[in-house]
Amino acid sequence: MDGTLLGLIAAVAVLAGLTLHWQHRWTVAFRLLEATRTQAHRLTESTAVMEQHLLQRSQQPNILVPTQVANLVHLDRPALGSLGSLGSLQATASSPMASLQALGSQPIRAGY
Repeated sequence: MDGTLLGLIAAVAVLAGLTLHWQHRWTVAFRLLEATRTQAHRLTESTAVMEQHLLQRSQQPNILVPTQVANLVHLDRPALGSLGSLGSLQATASSPMASLQALGSQPIRAGY
């Protein structure tokens, strides 16, 4: 009887410790999530303020149109032959590691 009670107390202590650990990890993750949401909201606000500033300072603000889904243009994916150097990279590199090394040696183009 003594060993069973001791085992039960140990199991309850382990479960309580695990519960507290998981609760702490969840709290830390939730704080990170809230911080990320706050930063994303600030980024959205900053972008909107910059857009408004640029619209007000531009010479012809009526020419610029706000982006809407209906105004977006969908382009089909180009064929492998028209990709140029990237297409030749994909055709020659057979292993994932070789393709990563070949991609890493390519120069980075400016812009989006």
